[in-house]
This record gives sequence, C-alpha cells and structure tokens, in this order.
Amino acid sequence: MKIAVDAMGGDYAPEVTVEGALLAAREFNTHVILVGNKEVIQRELLKHNTKGLPLSVKHASQVIGMGESPSEGLRKKKDSSIRVAFELIKSGEAKGLVSAGNSGAVLATGIYILKKLEGVDRPAIAALLPTLKGVSVLLDGGANVVCKSSHLVQFGIMGNVYARYVLGKQDPKVGLLSNGEEDSKGNDVTRDAHVVLKNSFINYIGYIEGMDVYDGSVDVVVCDGFVGNIILKISEGLVYALGNTFKTEMGNGLRSKLAYLLAKKPLNNIKKRYDYSEYGGAPLLGIDGVCIISHGNSSARAIKNAVQMATRFVSNRVNPHIIEDLKRNQELQKAAKISPIKIWEQIKEKIIHAEEKWKDK
Repeated sequence: MKIAVDAMGGDYAPEVTVEGALLAAREFNTHVILVGNKEVIQRELLKHNTKGLPLSVKHASQVIGMGESPSEGLRKKKDSSIRVAFELIKSGEAKGLVSAGNSGAVLATGIYILKKLEGVDRPAIAALLPTLKGVSVLLDGGANVVCKSSHLVQFGIMGNVYARYVLGKQDPKVGLLSNGEEDSKGNDVTRDAHVVLKNSFINYIGYIEGMDVYDGSVDVVVCDGFVGNIILKISEGLVYALGNTFKTEMGNGLRSKLAYLLAKKPLNNIKKRYDYSEYGGAPLLGIDGVCIISHGNSSARAIKNAVQMATRFVSNRVNPHIIEDLKRNQELQKAAKISPIKIWEQIKEKIIHAEEKWKDK
C-alpha cells in the first residue's frame, strides 16, 4: 500500500513532513511517496538514515501557500504538491494522501480531481474529539459553512461508518447538535434533519447540546461546518489556556515542584488524550479516495499517525461502506431534500385555506 505525503504542506515543511513520513515508513512498513520539490526533499532525506525504507519521491514544482486562495491555487498551480499527490491517487499509484497544507486547497483539489463518492452531495471533514469515554467523531469540521438538512443526514451516515469501521464502535450513537434536546428546538435545517434521522437505520439518539460533546454520550456529533469549526478552535484554545493557567498557578516554589512531580503522570496522560498529534489528522469523507488533512502546525509524530490513519481507511474499505450505507438510506435522503417540516407547513396552509373557504360558503 502506497500513501502520498504532501512534503511541502504545513508550517514546518519540508523538515517535519519528511521526518514524519520516514517514521511511518520505518514503524508501519508503509511505502510513502514524498510529493514536492525533488531537490529540496532529497536534501532533507540526506539528514536521515533511509536505508531499506519503502520510500519514493514524486516531483512537483509548485506549492500552494497556507494563505493562498484555494480556487486560485487550483486554477493557476497545476503542478502543486497537493494536486500532483491527488493525481497519484486518481492514477492508482497511491491509495491515500496526507497533507498538512492549505486545507481549503486540499478540499477543493480533492473534489476536483477525485470527484465525490456516489450518493454524496457534500464531502465533510471528520475530526476526532477526546471524550470521557474515549473519542467521538465530529463532522462537519469546516468544509461546509452552510448546509441543507440532506447534508446533515449524509454526515450522520458517513460519521457512523467512520466510527464503526475505523474506531471499532459496534453500534455507534449518533447525535445532532442543537440548542436543546426537545424536538421543537433547533432551526428549520436541524429540525428537518432530525425528523429524517429518527427514521434512519443508524443508531440516532436525537438532539444533543454543547455540554454533551465531551461527555462520551455519543460517538458521532453532527453539525454544519460553521459550528463544527468553531467547536474545534474553541477546544484547541481551551486546552492551551488551561495548560498555561496550570503553569502559572503552580509557581516556582518547592511545594509546587513536589506537587508537580506527584501529578506529572496523570497530567501527561491528560495531555496525551487532548493532543491532536495522537490522531494525525481529520479525514475528508465523501470524496472518491482517501485523504487525511493534518493540522498546519503538525509535528513529525502527527504526520506519522496521519499516514497510519490513511492506511486504516484503505484497509477497512471505508469508502465502499459509505456508498453501501447511503444506498440503504436513499429514500430517506430524498425525504430530507423534500423537507418534512416544510411539507407539513404547506399542508396546514391548505387546510386553513380550505376552512376559510368553507366558512365563507
């Protein structure tokens, strides 16, 4: 199995991306294709012992910068490391891709080159969140700022597949994020999706609130990309703030140092659970291929774990399972597009109109 790594993507590329790819090749015996400027990559490889490692290099003359417009990069940089890596998947030379580069460009290029899976309207970013009971999947993590109810239904189905076949959850619990647990809560989009998901074959438990995201009551959290991305950024900021607050409160005295020594192991365990590098990155679900989007600030360890995640997606046949489950739910998806709530409102209007006509007569 060959996995392409965008060697030029990320805040610390190519040093960190090359190192992470080599760690993956060494630890998992995965054949890694480093994509990017050949001369630059080979210069980095000279810093490491690569003897016997399953490794190859694919030249790409251009790089889409972190701050560049995704559409501009897609249109003008046809030999970018991101695009060349996706072309490797399209040709069958690679089975998956890992990139810590411009996430918007990765999303746009992935959809353009590989197209969407059969039955998918909107691909979504599926991020892993640590909970009191392990991890949960949140999607969408930022690919779709504005969503229809049918998109949320598809997110629920795709998240269910991820949790079942990659995370090993036997019967994943799926919840739709809203501003309350009652059926009357939410907006038109969430209420429509809620009606459809209740009749789906997945283990949908209903609405969940923000305070339920981290308690492990669900395995899959469904929301639009606007809300999902805010949740992810708030989570990162909170972990950072709590860590710094702890350091400040501990001080430099002898008692503080002794307390830290006693608490060091559990603190490290907590840090490990909330460290994004443990998970490697977030898969882009819904495209006809495997793509893991890593954090721009990724370490070599994060890249290594992202490569492992990509291999798990391929070996567990996640995409065929998504197509299969979407087909099983085809009629419900049609219902989501029709919008049950709007239909009921139309029926009520007709009833009221008929009653008024009858009264007039």
